[in-house]
Amino acid sequence: MKYAYFPGCSLKGLGRAYEESLLPVMEKLGVELVELNDWNCCGATAYMSVDETKACILAARNLAIAEKTGSRDLVTPCSACYLVLNKTKHYLKDSPEIRGSVQRALEGAGLRYSGEMPVRHPLDILVHDVGLDVIREKVVRPLTGLKVAPYYGCQVVRPYATFDDAWNPTTMDRLLATLGAEVVPYPLKTKCCGGSLTGTLPDTGLRLTYILLKEAVRRGADVIATICPLCQFNLDAYHDQLTRQWGPVPIPTVYFTQLMGLAFGLPESQLGLRRNFVRMKPLPALPARA
Repeated sequence: MKYAYFPGCSLKGLGRAYEESLLPVMEKLGVELVELNDWNCCGATAYMSVDETKACILAARNLAIAEKTGSRDLVTPCSACYLVLNKTKHYLKDSPEIRGSVQRALEGAGLRYSGEMPVRHPLDILVHDVGLDVIREKVVRPLTGLKVAPYYGCQVVRPYATFDDAWNPTTMDRLLATLGAEVVPYPLKTKCCGGSLTGTLPDTGLRLTYILLKEAVRRGADVIATICPLCQFNLDAYHDQLTRQWGPVPIPTVYFTQLMGLAFGLPESQLGLRRNFVRMKPLPALPARA
């Protein structure tokens, strides 16, 4: 299986551990992700609030480049990228005015976008294209005894619930269970982590982050698994501030792909786990599955 791949800025920076774990996991499953040539920042969600038309032009350039590759789908792991690219697709379909402005801008760069290429998340690819049975066959080191709270964040399934339920998504739950982990019931799985508020309105943003961490600890989770670079950063990087204000909430937050890599027997050094502020405890020495 081969897909066009848009990493977005985060996976080359603060979210580098996401890409470091995603690529070897996909390779292990026979999935080839071909990074777009000369991609640009999608504008993230903030640019949409400044100038929607220019934001769509910025995002549409990546979609047009992806179409030129001839791939059937465009895969993007970052929740903000996933949302912005999908929102751009909908805007171009629903608004003739925006579509006209975007196409004129693209033509100036020698590009054109038809609007047909699907934008998909790795979770969607893994569960619906690769399949849980195939993933189960690759597990050599089951995550038995590891209690995981699955945290999706608020952008991947809302407003475009293209591959999972908007209010109670389960794709990551099922994937983690396939790896042998114990999935902890986590009713806050789609509650906002605070997003960029941690940098603009820190009291509000940190409070939202604390609520998520505290609930995961209360539920007995050993680790939170997420699919979003900003969510991972918020839940991982502010423990000192949170402890000073509300008390400790000692739980690590990792990418679901890092847990997949561990279950596949990949070494921790290849999965970016050293980058976490709050380190995940080593897994118990369980025997490999025959």
